[in-house]
Parts: sequence; C-alpha cells; structure tokens
Amino acid sequence: MSDEESTEYDTLLCDDHHEVVLVDCGPRENHLILAVRKVTGLNLWQSRDLARQAPVTLRKGLSAYRAQSAVAVLRRAGASAEWRQEPEPE
Repeated sequence: MSDEESTEYDTLLCDDHHEVVLVDCGPRENHLILAVRKVTGLNLWQSRDLARQAPVTLRKGLSAYRAQSAVAVLRRAGASAEWRQEPEPE
C-alpha cells in the first residue's frame, strides 16, 4: 500500500474533525457559564471570559457524537450553539 493510500484510509477512519461554536450567549449567562465549564473543562473565570466572547469556537477535534452532545449541553443552558466540520488542512 502506498503512502497516499494509507493517508486516505486513515482519514476515512478518523471522525475527529468537528468543532463546537458558541454563537450567542442567550439570556441566562450563569447557566451558560456552567455549561461552558462542563464542555471545556475550564475554571469558572475562564469559562465566563470565553462565554462573553461569543461567537467563539469552544472545542476542536471532536467526533460528531461528542460535538453534538456539547451543543446539546449549551442549548439546554439557553445559548445558541452549533457544531461544524472543521475545514480540511491543505
């Protein structure tokens, strides 16, 4: 198997190319800060600063399932969030 075929095969198996984007904080900032903390693993201070920077990318390199789960946590907190497939490196 050539290197090109091997690279293509590895790319097809790897589904870790999704990112979670916080689009808007919503009306419940305290709930959102706790949700950002849960999704990112940051402390409360860092989570608050990150939430206030919306729109902002919170996580990268996630599987589709983990990205969707993180978006669900953020939406339950009243935020507007989405998951996207990361652009392929050139």
